[in-house]
Amino acid sequence: MAKTKKSSKNNLQNDSQELLEALKILEKEKNISRESILEAIENSLITACKNHFGKADNVKVEMNPETCEYHVYAEKTVVEEVEDPVLEISLAEAKMRDSSYELGDIVREEIQSKSFGRIATQNAKNVILQKIREEERKVIYDQFQGKSRDVVTGIVQRYVGRNVSINLGKADALLTEKEMVRGEHFEPTQRVKVYILDVKATSKGPKILVSRTHPELVKRLFEEEVAEVRNGIVEIKSISREAGSRTKMAVWSKDPDVDAVGACVGMNGARVNAIVDMLNGEKIDIINWDDNAALLIQNALSPAKVISVIADSEEKTAKVIVPDYQLSLAIGKEGQNARLAARLTGFKIDIKSETQAREAGDFIDYETEYEDAEYDDDYYGNYDDEDYADDYADGEYADVYAEKDYADGYEENYAEKDYADDYAEQGYDSADYADGDYAGNDYTDENYTEKEYSDDGYADGEYALEDGADERYADEVNADE
Repeated sequence: MAKTKKSSKNNLQNDSQELLEALKILEKEKNISRESILEAIENSLITACKNHFGKADNVKVEMNPETCEYHVYAEKTVVEEVEDPVLEISLAEAKMRDSSYELGDIVREEIQSKSFGRIATQNAKNVILQKIREEERKVIYDQFQGKSRDVVTGIVQRYVGRNVSINLGKADALLTEKEMVRGEHFEPTQRVKVYILDVKATSKGPKILVSRTHPELVKRLFEEEVAEVRNGIVEIKSISREAGSRTKMAVWSKDPDVDAVGACVGMNGARVNAIVDMLNGEKIDIINWDDNAALLIQNALSPAKVISVIADSEEKTAKVIVPDYQLSLAIGKEGQNARLAARLTGFKIDIKSETQAREAGDFIDYETEYEDAEYDDDYYGNYDDEDYADDYADGEYADVYAEKDYADGYEENYAEKDYADDYAEQGYDSADYADGDYAGNDYTDENYTEKEYSDDGYADGEYALEDGADERYADEVNADE
């Protein structure tokens, strides 16, 4: 009898040791916590008892999480006459175990798991396996849920209809036709960068949806490739993309000593070219961000040159005028450049050529305005030369002019400066002006008389004096005749 108890104890210790090693393997390989597995074993033992005895309301399981040693007990109530042997025990039988038991006491009777039948054991096994699968799915879901809105590298497995199945390691992701770049084709075992759109928990495990067209894919790739972006020194303010064709990105540097565009481009374009290769040749335009909406729109329309931008920040509209020869470049192929600039800035952009703007009256010729503007004497009447003289003599400008040798008149300074030497050094000899080519080169009276600028031309030709011209011009014409 003693040998039987000792042997049973040794077998229990061996089983516990094997269970402990199995838990360590699951914990390491599948990242499943030991507590979850122990809970599953406890539930499986209760299930087995229920299948073996028909009920398990009075069954208790005690487990040591350190050694994985476990015991199963059935708690029975001491009664005079037993009606339910699963829940009750007679007083006489209880006294045989311990003479201190009385009616109503609870007797804990240990149940040997080896006594369970085949069906009960199989059910217990299924409970443990089911729990392990659930925990594994939960771990994978939590892992990829944390990577949502991030870029991962996957391996193409196969085409599922028009969709592509991509292996991400512990789980498979689905790249739908909608999220694929048009014209892009994948080969099995090809490595590809994808952006995780969403992770959904299902009964069959997590369902992971990925994309190759999302604008954030480009942003995350720059975070991986450019250290300044990853560290937060350079910030990607805005991004607009037409997948497979072109991307526009506005960047801004928090450090005035760091060039935001240069950091993203890299030496000889190394950084941006690496990202272009990942996107299969998609073009990327990188511009400087500006809080001034007009300057931002001007930058966004690059490489086109812009004459003027009038932006309305409240209405989010902008009128842009470009040179005639730059109109097609500003709009882009099928309007792509204008579309991307509008998405990047958030403004509705109306682009016109210089000619179109003049015809519509939207173009302002500032040079003409300044030439035609009339400044009357009242404008200058408020300013007296003597007042300026006093201000410069008594104010802070007096010292400045004194230091720069402007004091005592300009004549002395100009007299001291030797312009003759400068002309001599640059090859302009004074003799050239006196006797050389410039003496009679198209500026003589003969030339004016012989050419279209003759007096006759002024008198009778297209350059005739207009009516109401000054009398002194008429006298000069008559004198020449």
